[in-house]
Amino acid sequence: MRLAAAVSCGALLVGAVPAAGSATGRPRGALVSVTPVAELDADQVSRYLTRFGLDPSQVRYGVDAKRIVYRTVDPRGRPTSASALVAVPHNSDRTPRHVTWLHGTTAYRGSVASVSDGNDRAAALLFAAAGYLTTAPDYLGLGVGPGAHPYAHARSTVTASVDALRATRQLAGREGRRPDPRVLVTGHSQGGHATMALGQALQQHADPRLRLGGLAPIAGPLRPSALISDALAGRIANGVAYLAYWTVAWNRLYHLYDSPAEAFRDPSVEALFDGDHPNEEIFPRLPATVTELFTPDYLARLEQPAGVLGTALTEADRFCDWRPRVPVRLYASSGDRDVPIQSSAYCRQRLDQHGAHAVLVDLGADVDHGRAPDLALPRILAGFDRS
Repeated sequence: MRLAAAVSCGALLVGAVPAAGSATGRPRGALVSVTPVAELDADQVSRYLTRFGLDPSQVRYGVDAKRIVYRTVDPRGRPTSASALVAVPHNSDRTPRHVTWLHGTTAYRGSVASVSDGNDRAAALLFAAAGYLTTAPDYLGLGVGPGAHPYAHARSTVTASVDALRATRQLAGREGRRPDPRVLVTGHSQGGHATMALGQALQQHADPRLRLGGLAPIAGPLRPSALISDALAGRIANGVAYLAYWTVAWNRLYHLYDSPAEAFRDPSVEALFDGDHPNEEIFPRLPATVTELFTPDYLARLEQPAGVLGTALTEADRFCDWRPRVPVRLYASSGDRDVPIQSSAYCRQRLDQHGAHAVLVDLGADVDHGRAPDLALPRILAGFDRS
């Protein structure tokens, strides 16, 4: 899997966004530090995008990229910090439109856009080079943020992302810019479901200074219970890795087991998902099948989820049960074996039943999960330009 942008199976809890204050009195979204990452002219941006498989034809400006650290809260509402990449176009626009790019699953904290080169940094540069102020949150526990990443936990993904938007606007204000309050939201894989979760929060006034401007999820796991069932049955690619990461992260949130030996046949699997292991160290340690990964008792619990796990999955499947007041374009591919296109089709159906206007774009039967954003992003950028 494109684990810096690939593990995407998992579930969501969509909840209210905590108020902007914190227990220490430091406001959420307050900038802690700003570190230059890259300053590229338009030609350099074009070469960078080409290097990562993105069409550079819509590049208009050079880009100044910075890593920010900002105040936010953890899944239990306690004060913490997180990092994000902010990409600013080299132009004279004092009121730029604002895009946020939400990355796919990343098990290694060093693979995110604010820390290293890669597909997610390229996505942020694509939008910035077209004139958009762009925020790419690392999420909690990734980048230079402390702690473990609460994988596939929508509430904390939303709080970290909203606070990243606040911090970005604080940085823009220092540079004499007043961004458009409408935020255009897009993301891939895990970032696809984060797109819908953040969009819902913005429409529900998570911050009175921000409004939802557009939604374009790419290959998101938008019906998590079905994806988990598919992974358990061996019907999706990389299902073993998806379920292992999800189990470790959700145990931190919901206490699914007392000891890793209760869930994993090899208890050392848990330590692989501490944020410090790159893909090259994770994959060789994972078994080939789910039955080799999990103990029989834990596998039975996943096959018939009940209690807190069942409740969380029920909430996750309601993820698309709302009515966005902006157009929604869902991008997926019939050739995707990691997150089947049926996941996006389910979301489009649910949105339509709530009276929303949603369009599903099939990127093709020859397009796999990792290639989907390469094809979708130029179309999304063109759509944002028209909105």
